[in-house]
Amino acid sequence: MAYDVALIPCGSYDDHVVEAALRSALEQVDGLSFVEPGMLVAVKVNLVCAMKPDRAATVHPSVVCALVRLLRERGAEVVIGDSPGGVYNAPYVRHIYDVCGMRQAEAFGARLNDDFSQAEADDSAAVQARHFPYTAYLDKADAIIDLCKLKTHGMMGMSNAVKNFFGTIPGTIKPEFHYKYPRSEDFADVLVDLYEHFKPRLCICDAVIGMEGNGPTQGTPREIGCLLAGRNGHMLDRVAAGLIGLEAEDVPTLRAALRRGLLPSDSAEISVYGDPARFTKTDFRTVPAQSSVFFHVAGDSLFGKAVDLAASRILTPFPKLEPSACIGCGKCAEICPAKAITMKKKKPRIDRGVCIHCFCCQEFCPKGAMQVGRRWLTRMLGR
Repeated sequence: MAYDVALIPCGSYDDHVVEAALRSALEQVDGLSFVEPGMLVAVKVNLVCAMKPDRAATVHPSVVCALVRLLRERGAEVVIGDSPGGVYNAPYVRHIYDVCGMRQAEAFGARLNDDFSQAEADDSAAVQARHFPYTAYLDKADAIIDLCKLKTHGMMGMSNAVKNFFGTIPGTIKPEFHYKYPRSEDFADVLVDLYEHFKPRLCICDAVIGMEGNGPTQGTPREIGCLLAGRNGHMLDRVAAGLIGLEAEDVPTLRAALRRGLLPSDSAEISVYGDPARFTKTDFRTVPAQSSVFFHVAGDSLFGKAVDLAASRILTPFPKLEPSACIGCGKCAEICPAKAITMKKKKPRIDRGVCIHCFCCQEFCPKGAMQVGRRWLTRMLGR
C-alpha cells in the first residue's frame, strides 16, 4: 500500500540520518517509482533569500544532497533551481546558491540551474493565473520534485509545498502579482494555479527544523523533527499544517484547494504513515493569515456593508515596524509593490490607505524589523 503522506522521524541533519529518513519516507509513498534512467528531474527548492542553513529559512542542503543521491541511484540527471525574491540573473542567484549551501549537491552529480531565461504560459484551467511568466529551465525537465521548508508566513499563514511554487515566477515580477492579487483568497488561488500547472510528481518537506514566529525569513528556528513526503502537495500541506497547530481554514491555499475539490473535506480520508501527534507542536508560534479579510457576512444593506468594512479593518493583520531593529536600509520601500512605504529620517513610514497587506516588506526585511501586527481586539479574540 502506498500512503498519501509519510512522516518519518529525523532528529538531525547528519547525512546518514537524513538519507535513511528520506529513503523510508519515499518507500511509504512510492515516491520515486516514476524515475527512469536518463530522465532529467528538476528539484524545485525553497531558496527565498541568501541565508545560511542554520537560519531555517531555506531547505537544508543535507536534505537536497540526500535526494540527489537517491535520484542518481536510479540513473536520473538532476537540476536544482529556484527564483528567489530579487533579480533573476546569474550573479544574484549564484550568490544565493553559495550562501544556502546548494553547492554541496554538485559533489553528488547535481547541476545548479544556470538558465535564467523566462517563458510564458497560458492555462485555461486556472482560476486566477491564466497567463503568467515563469522560469524556463523547468521546460527542460521530464519531471519536477517539490522540495519545501515548513515555515510560518505573514500573508498565507504557512509556507510549504504549494506556496513553494511562487518560486517559479521570476523574482522581480513577484511584486506585480502581489499588487494584481491583493486579496488573500485570490493570491491563494494563484499559488494553487501555479502548483496545478507544473504538477510536481513528488513533494518532500524539510520539517527537521522549521521556522516559527516572524516567518518566512526572520522567524525563529524550531525543531519539529521529521521529514514528510507525498505525491500530492495539498494533502502534504494539510498534514504539515496540523504539525504546527493550524487547521485547513487557517491557511488560504488549503481553503482554496478545498473549495476547488483538490483536497478531501475530511482529513481522515488522507492516509498517513507515521503518527502526526508525535511531531505536533501545540505551542508553535504562528502568524495569522488573512482569513478574515474581505469577508462578507453582515448582509448587503448599508449597515451590513459598514459592519463588514469595520470588522475587516479590525481583524486584518498588518505590517508593523519594530524601530529598535530597523537599520534604515530602505529594503522595505524598495520591495513594496504598492509603493506604500516611504523613508523618513531613515525609518519607513507605511501609508495604511495604500498598503495591500502582502507582507513583502516583512518577508524581505534583513533584520526582522518589519513584523506581522494585530490590533488589540484581534489578539484578545485569539486568546
